[in-house]
Formats: sequence, structure tokens, C-alpha cells
Amino acid sequence: MTKDEDIKEHLFSNDPDFRRLTEEHRFHDVKLDELHGRPYMTNQDQLEEVDIKKKKLHLKDQMSRMIEEYRQTQTAHQ
Repeated sequence: MTKDEDIKEHLFSNDPDFRRLTEEHRFHDVKLDELHGRPYMTNQDQLEEVDIKKKKLHLKDQMSRMIEEYRQTQTAHQ
């Protein structure tokens, strides 16, 4: 397992905010899969797809910041 994976696992287990962000990101993955599974995407579906991707990116940025903050605190304690 990589260092980032270890940190993610630790944060998921111990930080309710990180867990919430991760679960919300996964929820949006499912929504995207549903949209992509349709035989035809309407204009509304395409707009929803863009919106979901923006939300996922925002969540990923938040999780990345949390991982970096955790990494810095661990480095400071060593």
C-alpha cells in the first residue's frame, strides 16, 4: 500500500469529515455511472454530468487538502 493510501485509510477510519467527503464522492460516481448507462443522454443529462464532475472535483480537492494537512502534522511530530 502506498503512503497516500495508508493516510486515506487512516482518515476514513478516524475522521468523520473525511469519511463524509469520501462517501459523497462515491455517491457521485454512482450517479455518473447511471447517466453513462443510459442509451441516450439528453441535454439535461449532459448538464447534470458536468455538474456532478465539478462536485466530484471539489470533493477531491478537499480530501487532498486533508491528506496534505495530515502528512504535514505527521512530519512535524517526527
